Amino acid sequence: MTIRDVELVEALGERYLSYALSTIMQRSLPDVRDGLKPVHRRLLYAMRELKLDPKSGYKKCARVVGDVIGKFHPHGEGSIYDAMVRLAQDFAVRLPLVDGQGNFGNIDGDSAAAMRYTEARLTAAAEALMEGLDQNAVDFKATYDGENIEPVVMPAAIPNLLVNGSTGIAVGMATSIPPHNLSEICDGLIALIRNPHISIEELVQLIPGPDFPTGGLLVESRESILKAYMTGRGSFRLRAKWEVEKLELGQYQIVVTEIPYFVQKSKLVEKIATLLGDKKLPLLGDMREESTDKVRLIFEPKTRTVDPVVLMESLFLHTDLDGRFPLNMNVVDGTGVPGVKNLKQVLEAFYVHRLDVLERVTCFRLDKIDHRLEILEGYLIAFLNIDEVIRLIREEDNPSPIMQTKWGLSEVQAEAILNMRLRSLRKLEEIQIRGEHDSLSKEKKGLVKLLETPSRQQEKIIKEIEAIQAQFHKGTELGQRRTVLADLPQDIVIPSEAMMEREPVTVVCSQKAWIRALKGHTILADDIKYKDGDGEQFLLKAETTDKLLVFTSLGRFYTLTVGKLPGGRGHGDPLRLLIDLAPEEEVVDIFLHSSQSEDVKVLVVSAEGRGFVISRASLVAQTRAGKQILNVEGTKAALCREVGGDHIALIGKNRKLLIFRMDEIPEMARGKGVILQRYKGGGVSDVRFFTLEEGLSWKIGEKTRLEMNLRPWIGKRGQGGKLPPVGFPRTNQF
Repeated sequence: MTIRDVELVEALGERYLSYALSTIMQRSLPDVRDGLKPVHRRLLYAMRELKLDPKSGYKKCARVVGDVIGKFHPHGEGSIYDAMVRLAQDFAVRLPLVDGQGNFGNIDGDSAAAMRYTEARLTAAAEALMEGLDQNAVDFKATYDGENIEPVVMPAAIPNLLVNGSTGIAVGMATSIPPHNLSEICDGLIALIRNPHISIEELVQLIPGPDFPTGGLLVESRESILKAYMTGRGSFRLRAKWEVEKLELGQYQIVVTEIPYFVQKSKLVEKIATLLGDKKLPLLGDMREESTDKVRLIFEPKTRTVDPVVLMESLFLHTDLDGRFPLNMNVVDGTGVPGVKNLKQVLEAFYVHRLDVLERVTCFRLDKIDHRLEILEGYLIAFLNIDEVIRLIREEDNPSPIMQTKWGLSEVQAEAILNMRLRSLRKLEEIQIRGEHDSLSKEKKGLVKLLETPSRQQEKIIKEIEAIQAQFHKGTELGQRRTVLADLPQDIVIPSEAMMEREPVTVVCSQKAWIRALKGHTILADDIKYKDGDGEQFLLKAETTDKLLVFTSLGRFYTLTVGKLPGGRGHGDPLRLLIDLAPEEEVVDIFLHSSQSEDVKVLVVSAEGRGFVISRASLVAQTRAGKQILNVEGTKAALCREVGGDHIALIGKNRKLLIFRMDEIPEMARGKGVILQRYKGGGVSDVRFFTLEEGLSWKIGEKTRLEMNLRPWIGKRGQGGKLPPVGFPRTNQF
């Protein structure tokens, strides 16, 4: 035994590379020409060898799997049977290649019965994939043990790669190709053959998108679909197909009849039931499963006033009724090199393969015709010299060489004459031979022209594609489009009540911006505990479906959902963990926002006395980064107040009071605002909205003071104001 020193890195690299190549070429990636992985190709070929054509009887799957393992694919029986089962599932492949009898699983995710119980045979589509194997259409190679041969690739009259799709994970690469409609792929192929310079955009007009076996709605923009097909990478958004069924007394129910591809119905139902039990779908009252061989899921709303679209949007948001299927057309080409191809390249590869198959089948047929013509010409010579032929056969021990020399026959012709039956010596037989000779000669002439003329080859392949298209046209159950091309879903705002259960809570935010939500509205301020050195700042009675608007010193508004705030245990969480506050940013105000307060308007004011009015709905931010509303260059945000009444009173830190009409303040979407009150020193201190006829009030200790004579302080926006009435608080706060 020889021991050789090898670097560990070199040894690992060499062995891992061998493993990776084996995984890529022999297990995970399909061939661009026939769309099959080796296990599928060997499986179909083994079934053909067992003569399991569509017109024959079924045979046990165990018999098929045994032949595949023993002759072609020495791997685990489980993986082979799983591959066979998938080819038979009409909800997994668009065009089944195996006709199964027995339990082959279902859309719920249930496994197929054991292979000793199930039976199978080939389908017409599988026959079309292998049409030409007996006519030298493709190369064959030796099997793993050298005892048999197997096809390197199938002749593939059907563009199986795009029709049935493929998924797989190799080493360092993966493939994911969704199924498509056969008739649409045929239209695209014919257009490509007639116009080799056709653009992918034109192809997408004929092949608008995938066609999944389970149907559903394809809700993807045309631009996104086109980009995916141009690059070979992308994804497609799928949604369940649903409709509203009207019931008595104004009631209704939603019926889901199709679910997205690769979604197991049983797991989907289980997920929805869990969400329903956890009260995360408050708009949904109940769910029923009424499926048979067809999907039928019933969703009942909580009340008949619930909008069906909003209910379904909440389900799409939380469940697999809405999902994406990836596109990654990573395939092995005819030279054995893996790579990502776009739609046009995949169609071109199939067309080139069919050209090669056509040439090989034509040459095979020409060889057969030449052989038959040679024999027929020998027969005709024999008929012209029939008496001499009979004499030679009777008198000579070895007449073949004599016949070859005397009439210039080949050895094949001489042997054919010697093997003729006596009944073939009739005059009628001579006429038939001449007719067959003329017919074959005419066919040969046509085949030679076919090989010499590219345009004839194109038309021949187009006719073959049209024949496949006619066999599986859109009027048939297999050929009709199942996935509906729908418009992009609208951006529907789902109300908070669709996200969680409505419950009363008390929102507590401390001086150091620690926030939490305590259950109930009966909590007393004295019962709330804070960290040492911290204390009460904001205390709001809310519901879990409300939103919390946080106004900061930088003029930004942040939005939090009350139901997602930390619970009452402990001291809550720092506000900075929930939203992206800058280090110098401080909380100015916190207030509630709900669907009932969409039309409420608020006034935002900076410390220098600038401000404007804005609707509360415009303050809601969609991200943690918040929404910039008030520009505060060189100053800070100071106040945010809900608008009400017909006048506004402002008092500054310089103790000057100004009152003017509300309609003098403009409504804006964002900006610095206008000057509300001018100050020589300090800035704004407080703001109060009121109705002039009712007077202006303020608190002094436990009492409330009302001032009706306000004429001295009424002016125009932007003025400085005057000292407030006697008795106004020294804190300059209303």
